[in-house]
Amino acid sequence: MSERVMPGRTDGLITLGAADALWVDLTADSAVPTASGAFTCSPAHARVGYVLLGGHAVATVRASGGQLSVPEADVRRAAAELNAVGMDRQDLVRIGPFRGAPRQECNEETSLRWRRRITGELQERGGPERAARREDARPYHLAGIDWRQLLVEQTRDGTQRTWWLPRAVVRLLDAAEHTETQWVQAARTRQASAAVTEPPSHPRQARDADGRQTTSPEGPTASLRPYNKELEGQLYSVLSRKPGTSRRVAGWACAVCRTAPAAVLDHCHEHGYVRAPVCQSCNTQERPDHLYSNDIRVANRYTRLFHTDTDDWLRHWHRCPGCRARTTLPLPHLAAWTAHIACRSLRPTHRAPRGRKPCGVLRVSWTGSQNAPRSCLLTVAVDFCPSGEHRVLARVPYREAAERFRVWLAETAPAVAAAAGPDRLDGLPAQSRPVIADTSGEDLALF
Repeated sequence: MSERVMPGRTDGLITLGAADALWVDLTADSAVPTASGAFTCSPAHARVGYVLLGGHAVATVRASGGQLSVPEADVRRAAAELNAVGMDRQDLVRIGPFRGAPRQECNEETSLRWRRRITGELQERGGPERAARREDARPYHLAGIDWRQLLVEQTRDGTQRTWWLPRAVVRLLDAAEHTETQWVQAARTRQASAAVTEPPSHPRQARDADGRQTTSPEGPTASLRPYNKELEGQLYSVLSRKPGTSRRVAGWACAVCRTAPAAVLDHCHEHGYVRAPVCQSCNTQERPDHLYSNDIRVANRYTRLFHTDTDDWLRHWHRCPGCRARTTLPLPHLAAWTAHIACRSLRPTHRAPRGRKPCGVLRVSWTGSQNAPRSCLLTVAVDFCPSGEHRVLARVPYREAAERFRVWLAETAPAVAAAAGPDRLDGLPAQSRPVIADTSGEDLALF
């Protein structure tokens, strides 16, 4: 948008109404749809001292006459960053409903809590159909994003409904919730300091009708720090029980996407070592889609894990010292790789309007475990294939799958492969996991 004269502009500040119009105008061509009322409609509470726009908090300032305004430059900056976000509408993350309410230990003080808000409004207002038809005049924006335009409903077995949002939007909303948490904590710190050192009538601080503090744009906000292997080699079973771990994790940026705030400690279930703090979106993306304990469905998201963002994910998985020493992946991930990469040429295809498309849904199961590699066998099949309900494509021994992966790793991510292998154990902790004898008699292998 050009620098035309904005109505209500005074010394770089614009009224909330003008900010609403500017926000919609600046983000008209954004891949992420935005909503009007970002500054004036719930859950935006401008009187508190800030308004969330994407992953940013824009401070509100009480101008002369008591009217609330916001810095125009901050609105433009938030809009520019939102416009730069790319979004794949097919890359979806489930947001509910779940059996129990999601735990939000670190975010209970925030008002966004977007997962609860979406679940509550869909249940109260007649479901996604009514929200999509916009029969209700109540705004549906969260952090300036019109989530109702992106909500996808899926029905499983004709009974259970689930709700999904694109991964890019989930990351934006997670970032907004984290930003709000940090803002509230910083405001409380400033308020406590002012109560001790300054009189209550400080010109940069005021209280609204509800007794909450308003803050000027100069107020500090805490930024996410990058993860630099601070937890490498530590066992998840030990670290997860330490007090303050959750709060410490929330201070990091996700070690995979490096944009969203971390929410959980990802760890290797085979060796027990912590990999890194990751956001909910990345944690969901890398989690195998188990049908049973030894059977997983190979979803479309594995294209990102083994094609689009290969280096990032392989580096992340090899943060586990056990996987790095063996130059392999945990069994479920190795099984998914075998089906998705090693057996890709075996998958049947069918005619489609634009060429041919792969048939059915890939599934891989296994007998035995990685602890007995000689007897472990991976079976790759296609479900719902017209030529057979469960058509078996290949049976691959575990050792063969692991060797294929090593060759592929060296070709695909040479930097990751160069840091792996049994002769590179410098990063292993002094108290490592037990070494289990390989029953084949071919020396020892770390499991």
